[in-house]
Amino acid sequence: MTTFMLSDTTAGKIAGQLTLLRHQMGAPAIGMVLTLVVICEERDQYDALRAATEAAREHPSRILVVINRETDEPTRLDAELRIGESTPGEVVVLRLYGELTDHADSVVSPLLLPDTPVVAWWPGKAPDVPAKDPIGMLAQRRITDARMAPDGGVKALATRAKGYAPGDTDLAWARLTPWRSLLAAAFDQPIGKVRKGQVEAASGNPSAPLLAAWLSERLGATVKVSDSAGPGLTTVRLTTPEGDLSVARADARLATLSRPGQPDRNVALARRQTPELLAEELRRLDPDETYETAIKRLARSYKP
Repeated sequence: MTTFMLSDTTAGKIAGQLTLLRHQMGAPAIGMVLTLVVICEERDQYDALRAATEAAREHPSRILVVINRETDEPTRLDAELRIGESTPGEVVVLRLYGELTDHADSVVSPLLLPDTPVVAWWPGKAPDVPAKDPIGMLAQRRITDARMAPDGGVKALATRAKGYAPGDTDLAWARLTPWRSLLAAAFDQPIGKVRKGQVEAASGNPSAPLLAAWLSERLGATVKVSDSAGPGLTTVRLTTPEGDLSVARADARLATLSRPGQPDRNVALARRQTPELLAEELRRLDPDETYETAIKRLARSYKP
């Protein structure tokens, strides 16, 4: 891997150096399918970049990491460029100082790959309305993570629902994919109309009310949320005239599926890490209407 440092530079010089490094290493940009812009703080950049790099093994990308540093320092842009075998695509770590922290979009825009989608990801604190954020306005897909919200994940989801725009999504939703798939498959055989339901999860887990909202919308029944010891989501229980359909997970790896009139069976239901979640979100760049419906249903029922 080749690493190149540029201090007190410009976006134009960074673009020129990327072109030079690609030619030197024989690594053309035509194999990259998107630009992933990661907006984070310095303390989060290592984990965020590692997750983005792992996801890029499935989706070769130009990864732009935007880190706003001290606003009271002289305006300056420092950059770290990485190209090589251990990095699928290209990585550019941008550190912004001074007044430049208010104009990150002017730095990012010249570095976007032409004629390819742009995805913005906030692994930590994110704007209430991602689509109106200057960098969010450059992106077709905007990924947040309510679990990392400083004021509570459920509140963050309810707030973002008010400013939802097509292309918005959240990793709290991606964490539900295995649960939603398993529950949907459980209804392949007739079970009867669901009268009510309950989702149990660790306190404050934003995926729980989101799952409850999706179930309520799909089943036309009230699905409530209650706390459990965790970790994460632990149980979904749906009450039907024939008995309860339930999925219970105690060890974050295996779950027990119970259906009326049938023997219990164990199913794989492991908690997934951030790189897997991010890779899933990068597979679809069109608006997720199911997520939109679920998050807006959650917002209607949210009580601070």
